[in-house]
Amino acid sequence: MARKRSKASFMISSVAEQFNIHPQTLRLYEREGLLAPSRSEGNTRLYTEEDLERLEIILKLTRDMGVNLAGVEIILNMRAKMEAMQQQMEEFVLTLNKELADRIKPPERASQNALIPVIRMPSVEPSRPARKAGKSGKGGK
Repeated sequence: MARKRSKASFMISSVAEQFNIHPQTLRLYEREGLLAPSRSEGNTRLYTEEDLERLEIILKLTRDMGVNLAGVEIILNMRAKMEAMQQQMEEFVLTLNKELADRIKPPERASQNALIPVIRMPSVEPSRPARKAGKSGKGGK
């Protein structure tokens, strides 16, 4: 499967020389699915910087740690899954932080309409019961 090429690309001979490995080793890694270099129109393998970084990991695992190719495949797959999960977690945290910030900060429009004007009615004194004639306490019958 051909991939989009980045700016720098290296042919198999220069990569093999740079990493002190045989070109057949690179072909083996490709057959095993550990590397997937892009191809030129003439079907020449072209390795990108990303491919070289992946090759460094493969060589560290095989040379320095003694991991076989099946183990390398498992480790690389787990790394890819962990990176994807890390990205998902970062996106989740960003979304969560944004939502929390939105809940804490009142929306601008709502704050403009928060106060409702109150119309004050003129005060009216309570009415007093009218006095009945002739029943007052003064002078009388």
